[in-house]
Amino acid sequence: MAEAFFYHLTESTLEQALPPLLEKSLQRGWNVVVQAGSEERRDALDIHLWTYRDDSFLAHGTDRDAHPADQAVLLTTADSNLNDAKIRFIVDGASPPDLTPYERAVFMFDGHDAAQLEAARRHWKETRAAGHAVTYWQQTSGGRWERQA
Repeated sequence: MAEAFFYHLTESTLEQALPPLLEKSLQRGWNVVVQAGSEERRDALDIHLWTYRDDSFLAHGTDRDAHPADQAVLLTTADSNLNDAKIRFIVDGASPPDLTPYERAVFMFDGHDAAQLEAARRHWKETRAAGHAVTYWQQTSGGRWERQA
C-alpha cells in the first residue's frame, strides 16, 4: 500500500510548492510522475519547471514527448506510469489511478478553489477506503508544512 500525503495549499501556489517536492523525490532516487487535471495545466507546468529558478531548472518531460520512459520526472494527464515512478503527484483535482504500485502519492490542492477542495475530500475518502495510509498537511502562515491528521 502507498503512503498518501494530502498537501493543502493555503500560502503558496502549486508552482511555488511543487518544484522543491519534486527535487526531494529525485534526491531519494525516485522517478516521479505528475498527473495534472488538464492538458493546459500540464503544458503550463512543463514551461514553469524549465524556468522556475533563475539559476537552475528541473529536467523533465511530458507524455507527449519522445521516450517518456526515460524521464525521471514525467508530466501527464493520464493514469499510466510510463517512467516506472515510485511517487505520483496528483494536482488540480485530477482523478488518480490505482495507487497500489506506488510507494507514495501526493495530492496537492489549492485551498482557495472550491472544486479542488471537494475533489481532495473525495480522494481522501477513496484513498483511505482503499487501505492506503493517509496524512493531511496544511501550510502555516510562514509557508511551512504542518501535519494536521
